[in-house]
Amino acid sequence: VQLQASGGGLVQAGGSRRLSCAASGRTSSSYTLGWFRQAPEKEREFVAAIRGVGGGEYYANSVKGRFTISRDNAKNTVYLQMNSLKPEDTAVYYCARHEGRIITGLVHNSDYYDYWGQGTQVTVSS
Repeated sequence: VQLQASGGGLVQAGGSRRLSCAASGRTSSSYTLGWFRQAPEKEREFVAAIRGVGGGEYYANSVKGRFTISRDNAKNTVYLQMNSLKPEDTAVYYCARHEGRIITGLVHNSDYYDYWGQGTQVTVSS
């Protein structure tokens, strides 16, 4: 199983960026997919997650209303559309996947996820 994140780069404050994370190997539309980020000298933090079966999205308060998570099961890809970017959004963004039954109270917890992508750097300049 591999998760390949892409789409990072340098963007000005107020701008937009879309991250992608493509899965290879074992895939399923039932998996919960998530995005986390880690800024320098900070702990990894939850950004967003999306359920497999039945839909449903979850967001950190810091990105709610600005970021949108979506998935294309035919392409085995999850996206993170980031709008109105702020300098404090600067971080390495990681995609992750949980393969078991969803436990909604745990989607914010990085330990909940089974597989991780390699990360993609997003830098927002002021």
